[in-house]
Amino acid sequence: MAALDEAPSAKRWLPLEANPDVMNQFLWGLGLQENEAECFDVYGLDGELLEMVPKPVLAVLFLYPITAKTEEERMMQANEKQEPKGSVYFMKQTVGNACGTIGLLHAVGNINSEIKLVEDSFLDRFFKKTASMDPLQRAAFLESDTEMEVAHSVAANGGDTEASDNVDTHFICFACVDGELYELDGRKSGPISHGPSSPDSLLQDAAKVIQGMIQKNPDSLNFNVIAISKKSGGFS
Repeated sequence: MAALDEAPSAKRWLPLEANPDVMNQFLWGLGLQENEAECFDVYGLDGELLEMVPKPVLAVLFLYPITAKTEEERMMQANEKQEPKGSVYFMKQTVGNACGTIGLLHAVGNINSEIKLVEDSFLDRFFKKTASMDPLQRAAFLESDTEMEVAHSVAANGGDTEASDNVDTHFICFACVDGELYELDGRKSGPISHGPSSPDSLLQDAAKVIQGMIQKNPDSLNFNVIAISKKSGGFS
């Protein structure tokens, strides 16, 4: 979402609501097979509540408030040298309030081996076309894509609250790639590694990082965590 993601002259969309139902319809409509994966609310970060989330978890989305402290940390990370991560799918954010969509694209782009996309669907075409692009080229490709802009607008207007572009919150994604937990944030200069992880421990590992971020903003209640879980015979 983020009111501070990009240059003042940049294109702006309406923000995507932190609502699993909205995100599911959005992803399924763009080409994620409905029997492959689904978004779920994470109601808390303690062990008992994490155990309630359907497994296996493929990726985690986190919505948090933008504050002076989070901006200071982002700028510090921007000054750090980012080693290229060849196997991590990462894109920059140049469209205002597009962080929800970019978070979902980061998720799908890094779990392609675990899920199936409908052949020749938007997502199938998007990832094939952007596979060899760098993060800024992917951002430009998204910014010029009318089909995604329309789909995002429909999803943004499908939530429970009235859509407004005056927001101060931001979505990021956590995914496990090659045995490491990565924070994927289009407002940052590259993927941030948070150390070793595995598909089995992804949710717990992401929860630890998220808890640390929440502790830095103790006065805010504006946090949401959503897990993208692979569908199986265990739930519908």
